[in-house]
Amino acid sequence: MADSYLIKGGKPLKGEVILSGAKNVALKTIIASLMFKTPVVLDNIPRINDVLDLIELIKSLGAKAEFESKNRLIVDGSTLHNNKVDLVYGSKIRVSFMLFAPLLYHFKECYVPNPGGCRIGARPIDRIIDGMKALGIEVDYDSESGYYHAKLQRSPSGNFMFNKPTHTGTELLMLISLMTQSSVEIENVATEPEIDDLIKFLNSSGALITKNDNLLKVNKNNGLKQLLPYSIMPDRNEFVTYATLAVASGGDVTIKKIDKTLVYSFIEIIKKTGAGVEEKENGVFRFFYQGELKSIDIETLPHPGFMTDWQPSWAILMLKTKGSAIIHERVFENRFSYVEELKKLGANIDFIDLKVSEPHIFYHFNHEKDKSYQQIIRIKGQQELHNAILKISDLRAGAALACAALLSPGETVVNGASILERGYEDFVEKILKLGGNIKKI
Repeated sequence: MADSYLIKGGKPLKGEVILSGAKNVALKTIIASLMFKTPVVLDNIPRINDVLDLIELIKSLGAKAEFESKNRLIVDGSTLHNNKVDLVYGSKIRVSFMLFAPLLYHFKECYVPNPGGCRIGARPIDRIIDGMKALGIEVDYDSESGYYHAKLQRSPSGNFMFNKPTHTGTELLMLISLMTQSSVEIENVATEPEIDDLIKFLNSSGALITKNDNLLKVNKNNGLKQLLPYSIMPDRNEFVTYATLAVASGGDVTIKKIDKTLVYSFIEIIKKTGAGVEEKENGVFRFFYQGELKSIDIETLPHPGFMTDWQPSWAILMLKTKGSAIIHERVFENRFSYVEELKKLGANIDFIDLKVSEPHIFYHFNHEKDKSYQQIIRIKGQQELHNAILKISDLRAGAALACAALLSPGETVVNGASILERGYEDFVEKILKLGGNIKKI
């Protein structure tokens, strides 16, 4: 099976990109759909590897899920007959951890393995387990089998406060709370727009969820039943990938279409580089090169800050700027897997050390006192890039490497295309439409 890209770079990319649906909404709405009384119709679902893997996973549990058209998916959880997630399926994709909710809803007991997905640092699983226990779920872990065993002995109720917000934790506890016979309050929840879209989907089908800043309340409902097909939001990570690529390549790309509030922090900071940014009507944006670019330092933060998933794309843009730029990763550890790969192209990037007071508070991951971390890189711009053979190790890093190859003269081979395609729909086709030279090999 072809799993590499052959890219001939060095050309300005020009044209139009239509955004696909958001990966992080598609996966969660598919899982939430398993808790409905009737089949669910979801629109704008991207045909990406993570979605396809999740569909196979829930089919292995007995659910039904089929694409009716290119991006319309029909999901039916009424036929679920297995309460144990297969280790092979579960190891592929982190979102499998959220299957606790529908499996407990149908069977009151289930077995879910440690989650898979990109290894970009220690994930806050302990915060999620603590939350499940606080709501009344019994959870045990078998280190030999790698499985969590959960039991629903009573209706979820009460309250819980995350010590640090977690995206997946917020959504999982919210889905579990749908089974309450009273109400559940969850404090210090994550505030990403993808969570709001999931709430909108659930409330349109009978859920009673309110969210005020970082306080989430779930009230008893009479069962979920969809009235109309639901179309999920566009992918803001894809938006940033193509926006930075447009400017870095010296090109001119129009992107359709997205609510400005979803990407406001990115738009404001890319303007500071001197990039051309034009906001048109109906959520359409044009990004173009209009002269020498200025380097800008960033720190990653949860929404509404500069998103951690955006920083690899930002690094690619900084390769083309005048001066040096610093990227400080505060959300995840081990998110700079692309650095050594970019050096193969001739990039000048080094890790720097900066002492931070109270790092266990400053960083959003579980910072261990005696562990060494590399959380900051410095990128020297305007370096001459050349071709190389690269290897993708995680999703967003993969997009950055493919984009870097598109900036580099000569032929570059990027191995591990399937990892990038976990989150990018029709990547090759979209690049070709922009005039890029790329093919799957």
